[in-house]
Amino acid sequence: MAGITIRNLTKSYTGDAAAAALTDLSLDIADNQFVTLLGPSGCGKTTTLRAIAGYITPDRGTIHVDGRLVSSPGSVVPPDSRGMGMVFQNYAVWPHKTVFENVVFGLKIRKMSTADARDRVARALDLVNMTGLEGRYPNELSGGQQQRVALARSLVVEPEILLLDEPLSNLDAKLRERMRVELKQLQRRTGITFIYVTHDQAEALALSDQIAVMHGGKLQQFGTPFEVYAKPSNRVVADFMGLVNIVPAQLDAVAGGRGHIAGPHLALELPVPDWAKAGDDIELAIRPENIEINTRGADSAAAVATVTERTFLGNINEYYATLNSGQVLRVQTHPLQQFAVGDTVAVTIDASQCSIFMRAGAPASTSRVQG
Repeated sequence: MAGITIRNLTKSYTGDAAAAALTDLSLDIADNQFVTLLGPSGCGKTTTLRAIAGYITPDRGTIHVDGRLVSSPGSVVPPDSRGMGMVFQNYAVWPHKTVFENVVFGLKIRKMSTADARDRVARALDLVNMTGLEGRYPNELSGGQQQRVALARSLVVEPEILLLDEPLSNLDAKLRERMRVELKQLQRRTGITFIYVTHDQAEALALSDQIAVMHGGKLQQFGTPFEVYAKPSNRVVADFMGLVNIVPAQLDAVAGGRGHIAGPHLALELPVPDWAKAGDDIELAIRPENIEINTRGADSAAAVATVTERTFLGNINEYYATLNSGQVLRVQTHPLQQFAVGDTVAVTIDASQCSIFMRAGAPASTSRVQG
């Protein structure tokens, strides 16, 4: 198996450094990890994957695999000499070939003996739960089965690293969810390093050991699913990783690592980062599940609000609660906790789970509130 070391990787397709697809990316991807490159369209995640695969030459920076230099501005090891497999979004299986013929193709290129190739194909198909379907053609398979064929074709050559470019995006919701589980189990069984590209936050959270959140061609945060969701490094990550309320506020006092926000409609005491000082204009990032609404009375909560919208989503209720200041908070509750539009509710915010950032236009230094 192999780890990947990326240092200061930069790539522009236009020659304009100001419009680079990727800027100074540095990542350390450990062996036997499931790592996801996550971000919106145009963030640089596919460029990163293609650079790892050897399909593009970087303008600056290097990529090492298990200590071996495979990419630099002056030299790129060809894709077929990197010990990697790749699975594409559109499956890329040959429609005129059977499942067996699709999967065995890479072994034929390597001139492996027929007996050994058959054994390899059988093991690969077993890994992806496709045993017994060797003679079928792609048009006789479901979308999920075609994706398994693409996985088997990559696994049969026993790659050290498997690269996956949004491989589940063409599947329906239920099949996509089932394939997530199968992919994670497959990675654990094989011990192969998986590098996975997606724009789907839920997919990244469900699959990954580590997530690299990207935006504007730059790495924003690299950490575990819990870290990037609960401890975002900046507002971009907080806003991208699931639902979040961004609430403007001002720190009235800071002492001993704690800050106080006082206002007619919102009062909180919370841990603050080292850069925070009294008078700072800040933004609070508050997840909907970290807000509680109830009818205990205004004196028991940080704020009073009016329920202005309600949506039943099966496993949760989602409410929009409008504070007297006009600030709207998105709140999620247990489905049995019922409120009607127009109800007056008390709002309690778990301050220990808030993230705090300098407000736009203020100094750029940002940090996560440490609870």
